[in-house]
Amino acid sequence: MPRAANRALLTSRGAKYKKGAGAIVICNGSAIVQTVKEIQEKSENSKVRVIGHHDLNGHGDGMQLLKKGRYVYVAHLGTSPMALTIVDVADPTDPRLVRQMPHPSNTHAHKVQIAGDILIQNQERPYFDKTVSASVPNEAGIRIYSIEKPDEPREIGYLKLPGKGVHRMWFTDGKYAHVGAMLPGIKERAYLIADLSNPTAPKEAGRWWIPGTKEGEETPTDWTPFPGEHFHVHGIIPEGDRAYVAMVDAGMAILDISDISKPKTISRIDWSPPFGGYAHTTMPLPGRKLVVAVDESVKYDCQEGEKRVWLIDIREERNPVIVSTCPVPEGDFCKRGLRFGPHNVHEHRPGAFHSENLIFVTYYNAGLRVFDIRNQYRPEEVGFFVPPAPEGQKAPMFNDLYVDTDGLIYVTDRIKGGLYILEYTGPKIQ
Repeated sequence: MPRAANRALLTSRGAKYKKGAGAIVICNGSAIVQTVKEIQEKSENSKVRVIGHHDLNGHGDGMQLLKKGRYVYVAHLGTSPMALTIVDVADPTDPRLVRQMPHPSNTHAHKVQIAGDILIQNQERPYFDKTVSASVPNEAGIRIYSIEKPDEPREIGYLKLPGKGVHRMWFTDGKYAHVGAMLPGIKERAYLIADLSNPTAPKEAGRWWIPGTKEGEETPTDWTPFPGEHFHVHGIIPEGDRAYVAMVDAGMAILDISDISKPKTISRIDWSPPFGGYAHTTMPLPGRKLVVAVDESVKYDCQEGEKRVWLIDIREERNPVIVSTCPVPEGDFCKRGLRFGPHNVHEHRPGAFHSENLIFVTYYNAGLRVFDIRNQYRPEEVGFFVPPAPEGQKAPMFNDLYVDTDGLIYVTDRIKGGLYILEYTGPKIQ
């Protein structure tokens, strides 16, 4: 099929994007015009369609991603040699890989954050690699790059930390990075506030830890894990002088960060047990006094407690209350292999799509799910997209996502699938 015919096919389906080749670029840079068409035809979908795809030159272990201008920056899980891939999506039907950067040995860099012309990546000992002894040194901390030339990151700073390193990060204001990190004297991952206002000389500005995890500190009764649970900081999203902290099996904490140097606990809510826990992301919707909390599925074949996407009422922040959960996708997903359950929600960063009524969630082997939460007591699913499994992979593993202001959805697959570019075609809910 010639490229012109492929453009005609996209146009016949109501494509908004008609310029450029309209083909997909894969690992050797050649165009295979059937690929997007085949993904669409073999997918399970409702009101979401695929318009572009890239396998990231065979390094398809995509993790967190952000878009700035014409470029998508994809951090890799680290099972491939890569830390970061930059893809030109000026024509989203024809994504083009422009640069890949490898990670150091015994390290992965699966998160990426951008504020202005500063890009940062975490450095962490790979939790999935059990073959390397903990005594083997690794790079741990935060690498800081200038992207004044957006397709040519240049390292300008490094915040080195001892131990296992840095996990999830939030950095949007160009000054403070809000980071889940292992810190000296604290037994589990804590909340580090890093001052990056001078990116060539980063420094610690504040820290908070889960009560009972500091060495020599007694664990308060109301912070005692149940058998088999793990209490550590996973991710933080700040809003004004508050921080919303996802703490794996410890639920969510709301902190007062009006004094950056001394974060203070306001409240905590925990739903594990009886539910499966592993709170991954707690994203505030400030206009509605709600938080969207996402539990991560971490085990294969549903061999874990029930994982949910929760809506939490924070009108009285000293007493947060769960008011509903998003519906669980129907189907035989537990039998399809790998993970079934949520991973992350599209987060409201500056320059991205914002809606307090429509949320987008990656659901591993159940693909992308779109929820209308205008009625916070009864969320409804209004769209989904489940691609066919990538070649050699038991099921898709939709991992992380970014929704642009034009409504396009950029999604990574965790294992081999690379980058998918989707379009939601359902009702426009603001």
